[in-house]
Amino acid sequence: MSSAQPSIVDMEQAILRHHGAAYADFPAQPIPAPALDEPVYRAALAACSALGFIAQDADCLARAWAAQTRRLGAFDATHWPGDPQDFGLQPRPHAQPFAPCPQALGLYAVLPDAAWVGRMARAGVPTVQLRYKSGDAAAIAREVRAAVQAVQGTPALLFINDHWREAIAAGAYGVHLGQEDLDALTPEELRTIRTAGLRLGVSTHGYAEMLRADAASPSYIAMGAVFPTTLKKMATVPQGVERLAAYARLMRGYPQVAIGGIGLAQFEQVRSTGVGSIAVVRALVNAEQPEAAAAQLMAALKI
Repeated sequence: MSSAQPSIVDMEQAILRHHGAAYADFPAQPIPAPALDEPVYRAALAACSALGFIAQDADCLARAWAAQTRRLGAFDATHWPGDPQDFGLQPRPHAQPFAPCPQALGLYAVLPDAAWVGRMARAGVPTVQLRYKSGDAAAIAREVRAAVQAVQGTPALLFINDHWREAIAAGAYGVHLGQEDLDALTPEELRTIRTAGLRLGVSTHGYAEMLRADAASPSYIAMGAVFPTTLKKMATVPQGVERLAAYARLMRGYPQVAIGGIGLAQFEQVRSTGVGSIAVVRALVNAEQPEAAAAQLMAALKI
């Protein structure tokens, strides 16, 4: 590092000056207790908290900023961290990756039951997810089997949300897990999914969760919620396109899916971030003519 390193306050203010406009809509967060005593880390931690990043994400960013400074040999407030090695992501190729899926999954429809899965698969939607909620184990198994049967004869790729045992038994293409579901898996269970040949998608809502997802070497990363959504209670505020673009740069080694409050009106700005796939829920299931809506959304992805 240069001997002419600015003060902690100067570095913090430089970060805010260069990047504050991009995060103007995010309320400042409490500054967490510093985990390290390195000046760049402390400055970046304060700055990222002021930019609205929650404690665990501010810590990830601050550590990455410190690593970037060590790697470059000087502090650079203009260069938002985005190098996988500065965040401690796994080197590629991964030692134990899940089976790969297409780099661009296209329109990704998240659907409530097998009937909807079949309907959208027949409409030409390339990627479909069964998100079936029930406390009845037998009903879950039946619905997963029905969804697998519903996509037969179509090119649609079917992911099952949460129910990985049933997905394996039915021969689904893949499974999608949220952070809590991923964290609840034992190493043996995760290995069971991988050795069965299923693709794995993981939901993420910021830097810390992306790092946890990377540790599992999934097939794709889902990032959101990009915009406000009423479908589920979110632990974090909507991420917005600026954060999404930064996430896409960091996780560029993975196929990426943007999700959360996205409709046709938002497709262009989401596509501009470099994310290759967009997931929708209400834009299809609440549409008056779902097949026509699907065709319009797929066309928008190809513009």
